[in-house]
Amino acid sequence: MLGVPCTTTMRDLEAPWPTYAGRGRRPKAPWQSVAQWRRGLDTDAWTHLTVRDGEKGPVEIELVRRRVQTRIERKCTGPEEWLVVTRQPLSDDCLLGARASRDATDQDTRYRYHYYLTPTCVGEAELAVPSLSELARVIKAGACIEASFKRGKSEVGMDEYQVRTWQGWHHHMALSLMASWFLIRETHRGQQWTPALTLPQVRYGLSVLLLEVFCTPGVDSICRQVQRQLLRNELARFYHHRTRKCMPSRKLRREIQ
Repeated sequence: MLGVPCTTTMRDLEAPWPTYAGRGRRPKAPWQSVAQWRRGLDTDAWTHLTVRDGEKGPVEIELVRRRVQTRIERKCTGPEEWLVVTRQPLSDDCLLGARASRDATDQDTRYRYHYYLTPTCVGEAELAVPSLSELARVIKAGACIEASFKRGKSEVGMDEYQVRTWQGWHHHMALSLMASWFLIRETHRGQQWTPALTLPQVRYGLSVLLLEVFCTPGVDSICRQVQRQLLRNELARFYHHRTRKCMPSRKLRREIQ
């Protein structure tokens, strides 16, 4: 799927054709921007789906799908494609989501809209109508992919490479992804006993253990250091709630007090 600007020109192929006057060519649906077409949708045209369970609750999405024909450069008619428009309330902008450029989004007083195109001029097996659940899964996977790349760059040095060949670049990417996967697995395993454990703290503990050849801090020292970091994080979260004049959860108050 490809994100497109809100000014993309399209023609709705599923819309009813205008009345034929009896002479000349039969009229077709008019050309218009995807934003203008979206404004003419009925309220019941949107489908609400739950993609998966997230860390802050279920990941939900509202979208509409339509078979369209786009107009490319120099007013040339493009192939038939599937247009997918998603919307989310403006209050959900603070949640984790795929970032888009300013011209690739549109908004009104309640919702923010994103526009995507998926090709249809491919094999016969792919000409079938794509399911809404699969489209929602692919769209919401963009946020997870961006978070994974961000984690890899900050924790395992995915972007810190100096190579001259594609083979060396692939080796570096493969080792970085393996290291990131290992840290995530260790973090999930440690969270069974310490739910507040984070991936940077796991990376710190492992890096200190690997340096035991030159210095011997001991496992107890590493645990005390990680415990101090956890306590500092919880104190910062507690005072963040306090400055905003909203009390934190009961469990957090009990642990801090």
